[in-house]
Amino acid sequence: MTGQQAYQKLTALCARSEHCQQEMLEKMRQWGVSAEEQAQVMERLVSERYVDDERFARAFVNDKVRYNKWGRRKVEQALWMKHIDKEIATRVLDNVADEEYLATLRPMLKQKRKALGDIGPHERIKLIKFALSRGFTMDIIRQCIDVENEDEFLD
Repeated sequence: MTGQQAYQKLTALCARSEHCQQEMLEKMRQWGVSAEEQAQVMERLVSERYVDDERFARAFVNDKVRYNKWGRRKVEQALWMKHIDKEIATRVLDNVADEEYLATLRPMLKQKRKALGDIGPHERIKLIKFALSRGFTMDIIRQCIDVENEDEFLD
């Protein structure tokens, strides 16, 4: 595939949804576009704002926190896997308020708690492991679990 053909396919793809530079480069590698043409196409996609890693990161974080119910650590790792600059990832993740993570985690823990039954030390550890596996940080988990009033935990 030529650089021009790749550019046309990628602009159509970017018009439908947000994508990062790494995804575009991977597609071009799969299509057999030469390294020189890849660089030219990427430069053009970035300069024409079809691809913007910060814009992608904002959309990605929003989707993963709100719809997939991921915590900060899991989103951070996914952004790293997509080769998003750490400075961009940190800036975007810092814009998500702790209250949003709490609003996501509380119902999940409430549901998990019902499945576990009585809450003793062993079940508390299971709740913490569950929340950690979803990518939530310990400080957010503690805010949800260390509620003195058990009725408040259920609300």
